[in-house]
Amino acid sequence: MTLPSHRPDLRAQLEQLATEAFRPELSGIDRLPTLEIARLMNGEDATVPAAVAERLPEIAAAIDAVAARMARGGRLVYAGAGTAGRLGVLDASECPPTFNTAPGQVTGLIAGGREAMVSPVEGAEDSGDLARADLDALGLTPEDAVVGISASGRTPYAVGAVEHARARGALTIGLSCNAGSALAAAADHGIEVVTGPELVTGSTRLKAGTAQKLVLNMISTITMIRLGKTYGNLMVDVRASNDKLRARSRRIVALATGAADEEIERALAAADGEVKHAILILLADVDGPAAARLLEDSGGHLRAALAAAEG
Repeated sequence: MTLPSHRPDLRAQLEQLATEAFRPELSGIDRLPTLEIARLMNGEDATVPAAVAERLPEIAAAIDAVAARMARGGRLVYAGAGTAGRLGVLDASECPPTFNTAPGQVTGLIAGGREAMVSPVEGAEDSGDLARADLDALGLTPEDAVVGISASGRTPYAVGAVEHARARGALTIGLSCNAGSALAAAADHGIEVVTGPELVTGSTRLKAGTAQKLVLNMISTITMIRLGKTYGNLMVDVRASNDKLRARSRRIVALATGAADEEIERALAAADGEVKHAILILLADVDGPAAARLLEDSGGHLRAALAAAEG
């Protein structure tokens, strides 16, 4: 069997990446006791937050840019392959129940589509054209923000997504775990969290994946804070879609207002279950329609709605 001609070049590229480096001191790890391997792995994981901390100024600048676009009606789109793509889809899927985001407001694209969430899709990550097609299917606009995610920083799907989005006028962010990456260079905001060689050579679902998860948590969570989806550290836009979330909704209203259970139930009923509206009803002493108007006029920011009601 003859390998495609590009393979030697790709091998050489990978050998230059910190995330792919071989660590000879760990070559006997399979002969160690399980507890010792767990200690080694835990020690490796403990280095990730420090690597993220080094990139906080770049992360914050990217978040502010995303929030500004989303405040004007734009969307947040993650694009990646393999582990990176799955992490993007995961972060996007958690936004509706946590922050009551509208359908499609935060979206995750993974090379190969839904099937790739659970099974590898041959060659999907190697196609920049596939990324462009996936973004075109979303009807990308200049108000949108696209985050390309790739541990190596060279994955064609992620790089292609960022290049195409930038050409369309969208905001672009490149999140990688290697310095000097093509992905960061292609983006408006490059974030390179250098986590170094993995415990298992090249297994970037480990430290690199953990770093990506931490950064994606920051991007979505802090963006939603900037958009008024929280009141202090309370999830006032939580979507109460099950018993646990309904109980959480009541607790959030109680923490925000100090009201008695009976008052909370009446306020939630008047607000059709909307936590933010119920808090405003209780704190500003208004009815449901008035709370809805105040929040609409304030762009959904509860603090601004409270100030308007008081003044």
